[in-house]
Amino acid sequence: MSTTEVTDGPRPVSKRRRWRWLLGTGVALMAAGALLLGYIAWQYVGTNWVSHRHQAEVVDRLERGWESGQERVRTSYGDAEAVVRIPRFGADYEMPVLEGTSDTALAAGFGHFDGSAGPGQVGNYALAAHRVTHGEPLRDMPDLEVGDQVVVETAGATYTYELVTAGDALTVPFDTTWVVDPLPTNPDPQGPMPPQDPGERLLTMTTCSELFHTDDRLVAFAVLTKTVRR
Repeated sequence: MSTTEVTDGPRPVSKRRRWRWLLGTGVALMAAGALLLGYIAWQYVGTNWVSHRHQAEVVDRLERGWESGQERVRTSYGDAEAVVRIPRFGADYEMPVLEGTSDTALAAGFGHFDGSAGPGQVGNYALAAHRVTHGEPLRDMPDLEVGDQVVVETAGATYTYELVTAGDALTVPFDTTWVVDPLPTNPDPQGPMPPQDPGERLLTMTTCSELFHTDDRLVAFAVLTKTVRR
């Protein structure tokens, strides 16, 4: 006489165990969401608050340094020698210019591309700045129009540049280099072009093309129109 062996199937997960699993998963997701929201808040609010303080600190250090005969000052964010004012952005707009385009420099104002001309010099005074986060120096770049002024103040003089291209007229990939050449030449003959005469004194500003992550850059060109010695 044969017998049939009866085996137990998979035991059902208890309601308590399932509830604990769901609770743990929910808590983990909530924690991850809170961390993500905190990171976003820091990037778009916290970094602005911190950078505004750093920018004001560097401007104050520069102005006091100029009064004591210094042309540039050393700060925790890099060497600084100029302050940029853009009238279209308001009478109280002022941003320091730090040497180099490191993350540290850009977190405290404009960055001056290594190897490009200095303020008022022949060639291309090339600057970069954030559009969002870290004080948002060029958030309103697309609002700039041809003829708008960019005023650069140094220990020795105040240089007034006028835009020859609008703030949103030119978008290039982030790795484009011709825009910071001493005499930038657009490879697209139909695209925006700064003056091409030897001896030009130009200023170039670059920033992100979008308010959120992007690999493209907005670029605007300006030409020196006035120099007032201090």
